[in-house]
Amino acid sequence: MRRLCLIVLLSAFVLFSAGASLAGWVRQFEPLGENLYSVHFPENSQTGYMVGDGGLIEKTTNGGRDWTPQVLYTVPGLRSVHFPVDASTGYAVGEVATILKTTNGGTDWMFQDPGTFYYLYSVRFPADGQTGYAVGMGGTILKTTNGGANWMVQTPGTTHTTHILWSVHFPVDPGRVEPQTGYAVGDSGTILKTANGGATWVSQSSGTTLNLFSVHFPTNAQTGYTVGDSGAILKTTNGGTNWMVQASGMAQRHLSVHFPVNADTGFVVGFGGTIRTTTNGGATWTSQYSNTGNTLWSIHFPVDAWTGYIVGDGGTILKTTDGGVGVEEGRNAEFGMRNAELRISPNPFTSFATLPGHEREAFALYDIAGRQVGTCKGDRIGEGLRAGVYFLRAESGDAKLVRVVKVK
Repeated sequence: MRRLCLIVLLSAFVLFSAGASLAGWVRQFEPLGENLYSVHFPENSQTGYMVGDGGLIEKTTNGGRDWTPQVLYTVPGLRSVHFPVDASTGYAVGEVATILKTTNGGTDWMFQDPGTFYYLYSVRFPADGQTGYAVGMGGTILKTTNGGANWMVQTPGTTHTTHILWSVHFPVDPGRVEPQTGYAVGDSGTILKTANGGATWVSQSSGTTLNLFSVHFPTNAQTGYTVGDSGAILKTTNGGTNWMVQASGMAQRHLSVHFPVNADTGFVVGFGGTIRTTTNGGATWTSQYSNTGNTLWSIHFPVDAWTGYIVGDGGTILKTTDGGVGVEEGRNAEFGMRNAELRISPNPFTSFATLPGHEREAFALYDIAGRQVGTCKGDRIGEGLRAGVYFLRAESGDAKLVRVVKVK
């Protein structure tokens, strides 16, 4: 296995050194032209689901190479899908107060009674398949504690009952089996927080009147992000007591935000095929090439910060296996030249490696889970790291090129 890993790494190194294009975001097989609004891979990067217009539900078991329809009858459009624990039990919500549930991996989907007539736009089961939340039009917040057998309307804690709540999220709470703290965002800068499992919701000051469409707290209930109209990206580090506007560098509407493994490396997608990424907790954001001008509605990285999926209008499905950093050959001559010039020596190495000609340049090192494990300059790469596979990324420039480093 060790020899095989080394061969793969050296093959990748030869490919990169030859100046070949990196993969980046690649268009996947698109079975239908329906707009797709949500994508979720519950356990790994192979089995996942997406939903969209016309009650569309599609499933893949091979990492997006093939998608199989799961609903063979007409239902209203679906806007959100979530599988809490595994690929068997999941929920989808959408127009006309639609709530669907499957317990056999999508073979059958059953309608549930939501107790309301409002459209629903987001569903989330924080810890298991029993306790979950859904939000939507009219400031609607629903909760179930018995796997959707009963859904209870909760008090939204805002007078803006005409507003749409677009997204709900409950961060991981290591101290509790069932997380108690959650957030919901919506029109006119609405941000709501609960600290008691939805019994009460309190309005937070977002500092904006822009519509907010997605909220995500990566690892705990303190540090989180929300995105919305006009390129809005807001961040909190104190559980929403204060929300700070981040400079996204874009005026396009942002529709989905996801930080796969920590609060540093994250992604935002939206109108016009926009994909933005940060590796420093939102201090700076850079663009990635999406190869589409279609609106992108949802982004999800199942396990790490390298393999991820995006869905959008017109049946758009995108996948990356390199964190989206690929640079199309010939699209940017300057970075293409830099790509060809970068050469790790030696590779593999026992103590440290160098990048001849780039000794003074700054680089970041990541492990295979996408976590940043250090920074270095080109004259001493990987010093002090344990044996393993690492990724090298240039810190300067919009095209953050990645190199594979093998430490013996």
